[in-house]
Amino acid sequence: MEAYQDIRDAVARLCARFPGEYWRALDREMTYPGDFVAALTQAGWLSILIPEAYGGSGLPLSAAAAVLEEIQRAGCNGGACHAQMYTMGTLLRHGSEAQKQRYLPKIAAGELRLQAFGVTEPSSGTDTGALKTTARLDGDHFVVKGQKIWTSRAEHSDLMLLLARTTPLTDGMKKTDGLSVLIVDMREAVGNGLTIRPIRTMMNHATTEVFFDDLRVPAENLIGEEGKGFRYILSGMNAERILISAECIGDAKWFIEKASTYAKERHVFGRAIGQNQGIQFPIARAYANMRAAELMVREALSLYEAGKNPGAEANMAKMLAADASNEAANVCIQTHGGFGFAEEYDVERKFRETRLYQVAPISTNLILSYLSEHVLGLPRSY
Repeated sequence: MEAYQDIRDAVARLCARFPGEYWRALDREMTYPGDFVAALTQAGWLSILIPEAYGGSGLPLSAAAAVLEEIQRAGCNGGACHAQMYTMGTLLRHGSEAQKQRYLPKIAAGELRLQAFGVTEPSSGTDTGALKTTARLDGDHFVVKGQKIWTSRAEHSDLMLLLARTTPLTDGMKKTDGLSVLIVDMREAVGNGLTIRPIRTMMNHATTEVFFDDLRVPAENLIGEEGKGFRYILSGMNAERILISAECIGDAKWFIEKASTYAKERHVFGRAIGQNQGIQFPIARAYANMRAAELMVREALSLYEAGKNPGAEANMAKMLAADASNEAANVCIQTHGGFGFAEEYDVERKFRETRLYQVAPISTNLILSYLSEHVLGLPRSY
């Protein structure tokens, strides 16, 4: 029996209300799955990490991972809302009591959406310390100027966690110092210094670039201490990588089940194609690699929930799970042959969606660089 089986069963029942036809229709028009996100919110799955005192379930990260894994395993797409889970840690761990009281109950009730994460910029990419968006304190407000890219769900979120430079970078200063986290209420900001521009991509991911033109954000929206924002964001990045790893495991399970079912049902030359080792072995290998990645995800979750620093394990979980889902996706297409490219089978849609995680939220090469330096003690390569 898998952990949180009751949660998994309930999520699966909810997802059954949103079959392939629902997702294919959205994919054609690049439309946000509003009904699906509303259903998840109403059922309480998106507030699973919020403490009970603020209206949530107060469950650990492993429960959130179970929710996201099952969403993907059912053929749905948690990318539409997963950021609410992994941005939550920054507010929960470092926000003031006043901020928690102001936002968390409304997020738990579905009155507010916290699903936008403003970190990456066009010129800096993963080099977060080189970001150029500034927030200058002017009386009781910060004045924000700059640009972010790949800010997914900005058009469908009420709140954004924004990382900006509040102290100018000077010689000898550590690049990641002087960065701060602000809560931006986008309901008030759009048209008053905030512009959102959608980016059309190969998958329906509702991603955007956002522009800040002297946007005024109340100083009381600063999370934690000014200048310590990189550390706050970093603690949430481990959770982000672990949760996305769980999604990749769910994707891999979907692909493997889809391929196995088709291999048993599809008959060519008078027998099921799954009888051929050329079909069997790639599916079996994909299954073995998925299971190995799944164990690393569990290890990362265990360390995270024990309050330890699972930096290496979170990175390895993300890399191995993304590799496993990508392999399973390729195997599934190959097993289906030409039908793997047909919209009605959902394989090509899921293939495009899971391919993203070879690149985001951190690329495989940067994970290997991290392991080389921080685990193996090799010289820093960048």
